[in-house]
Amino acid sequence: METTEDGRYIVVDGRRWRATDPAIPEEAAAILRKALMAARRAVGAALRAGDDPAPARARVQAAKVALGERGTPWWEQTLEQRRNRWEQGVRELEPG
Repeated sequence: METTEDGRYIVVDGRRWRATDPAIPEEAAAILRKALMAARRAVGAALRAGDDPAPARARVQAAKVALGERGTPWWEQTLEQRRNRWEQGVRELEPG
């Protein structure tokens, strides 16, 4: 996967996407990625069933923010703010 020199973005088919915060510990990042994929599947299932996808889309947004891919850019936050962001995301999104 190609990234920009500063590591802030990944490049897919010539388009830049904000990269995941590199300071997130792998265990937390794995939990957040798993929650993101589950939420994306839930959006699709809701759309196929004719149900409201808004709750699943809210979970997608929460996971993306926790990963640092949306919201305030992680490079503009202190390490403490970044840690609070991903820890809150894990608490909100981790199953059980």
